[in-house]
Amino acid sequence: MAKSAIGFSPGHISGYFRRVDGDGPDTTGSCGGGIVIDKGVHAVVTPADTTTVSICVEHNPGEETCIAYSSPPIEYALKNLGVTAAVKTVTSLPPGAGFGLSAAALLATLAAANALFETGLTDNAIARLAHLSELEYQTGLGDVAACTGGGIVCRNHPGITADIIRMKGDGVCISALSFGGLNTADVITSPVQMARVKEAYAAGCAESPEEFFRTARTFAEKSGMIPDEIRPILQACDDKGIPASMTMLGKGVFALGDISFSVLSEYGIPLELHVAEEGFRLIDVIK
Repeated sequence: MAKSAIGFSPGHISGYFRRVDGDGPDTTGSCGGGIVIDKGVHAVVTPADTTTVSICVEHNPGEETCIAYSSPPIEYALKNLGVTAAVKTVTSLPPGAGFGLSAAALLATLAAANALFETGLTDNAIARLAHLSELEYQTGLGDVAACTGGGIVCRNHPGITADIIRMKGDGVCISALSFGGLNTADVITSPVQMARVKEAYAAGCAESPEEFFRTARTFAEKSGMIPDEIRPILQACDDKGIPASMTMLGKGVFALGDISFSVLSEYGIPLELHVAEEGFRLIDVIK
């Protein structure tokens, strides 16, 4: 057996969504649209007698802080895979702030574990197990499906087997600024909030990045989920004619175009992001 394996998955910023409760994991999740981003999660997986998980954030290259030492979704997924391992996930994005990192961590971990333990799962099977773990722990609904590929995505059906329309994002620049997270489970299990989300949701796929942002912003406004903290930033983007909306589900703003970075910089230190070209994948197997 190899000594370790490394997997990677891009993150995903959801712009609008609608929860769908089906009769199983293949028909349960969400419809909606979002952007798969080039930054995400690396996972290093090493054989071990018992499963352990370290969740780490990279502040600067080579400078990491581990913020948690367990992950029930990852532990659940590895148990279902029938393996035990030491897992270390690393991201440069703020956790719990609407960047789809729970899904990305699962996909990166499972891509590495699948290669390391030679379990023979297809990419579709990896995604299905990651989606099942997200549903089990209420950490997400549609991020796994989005992160099976790149682009600006539109999901008209729930689950990971449904067709996904992906718009390429060559040359598209995105800026994002986060002020912390929202508890995903609290939101997606709230009947009141999900009723508002259902009312705000509009089916259909955007034909341009600008149209995607308009749809996302309309949804954010109608759903009533925009935190007061980010209102001034959205207004500043509006004043400059910059398409912008709320990161779902987090206390943050993401905005379109090169100028957006300087506008968001007036309120903090924004992230510069681009649209990912591809989804989760194995990076390396170390013999």
